[in-house]
Amino acid sequence: MKKRHWDRLGNGGLTFTELGFGAAPLGNLYKSISDAEADAVLTQAWDAGVRYYDTAPLYGFGLSETRLNRFLRDKPRNKYVLSTKVGRLLRPCPPDQRDGIGKWFDVPSRQEQYDYSYDGIMRSVEFSLERLGQNRIDILYVHDLDLANHKTQEVVDQHLETLMQGGYRALVELRDQGTIKAFGAGLNDWQTCQTMAERGDFDLFLLAGRYTLLEQEALETFLPLVESRGIGIITGGPYNSGILATGARPGAFYNYDPAPEEILERVARIEKICDAHGVRMVDAAFKFPLHHPSTLSVIPGGQGVAEMKSNIAAARTHIPFTLWSELKEQGLIREDAPI
Repeated sequence: MKKRHWDRLGNGGLTFTELGFGAAPLGNLYKSISDAEADAVLTQAWDAGVRYYDTAPLYGFGLSETRLNRFLRDKPRNKYVLSTKVGRLLRPCPPDQRDGIGKWFDVPSRQEQYDYSYDGIMRSVEFSLERLGQNRIDILYVHDLDLANHKTQEVVDQHLETLMQGGYRALVELRDQGTIKAFGAGLNDWQTCQTMAERGDFDLFLLAGRYTLLEQEALETFLPLVESRGIGIITGGPYNSGILATGARPGAFYNYDPAPEEILERVARIEKICDAHGVRMVDAAFKFPLHHPSTLSVIPGGQGVAEMKSNIAAARTHIPFTLWSELKEQGLIREDAPI
């Protein structure tokens, strides 16, 4: 498995595998899986050389972190990179009052509370260290401080101010103490990432779905900024909720909703070109973000062994340069996209 080293701070840095493990499915996202099924997926990834694992308290309300605890317990700590997230605290509640009903299955009964304050960040880290069974976490991402989760810019701005006035100090202290090696944010929009990069000394951004075969608007201002400052990018959601993996079939999902007609048509055109070059579209979708010099790892989800095998195959595939060239010629990716 190919690796990429990052050392913005001169503290030895971190080495990422180009294929990372997005652990949201371990939290029983959209369906319940057994511990044995979770272990089988994790084993498939580890045996293929995957050494970057990303999780969050939100994923199954702690279930994803505890499953990673069990799997990673006997692995040498210096052989993998581990990230989790802050910005939410989980409160016990009666089962019929829990959050995430219909999204997270067979999970602890918890209600989520956004908290980007100094104390909120510190408490969140303490809980995650316990669930993960770790004494350190490599990366902390501020989670979901974006419009997709907070609905209005006013609420986003309020939470961002709370972060910058308190939670940010906690992150810097944790990095200075060596409890973490780096911090950043895991978000669904690049605009808030850019604002955070302009206001603070953030190391990494986990950007979900905003730099893919279908979306490259981040090239206008955000990606040039992070490149100039040595900030690393982790690409989440490289398949835009599945359509770049499934193709333009009826019922395909794009950004968590049924794909609109214009997206279906665009994907069909991309898929036709991929077919002409003998390339699976999902392989091209995985590889595309890795051409940007700031990208360190791509972390598609994989709830089953078959999905993980597909992700591993995508990571090992060579994409001919002529495919990227034709996509540019047909106006399907931006002219300024690195290929």
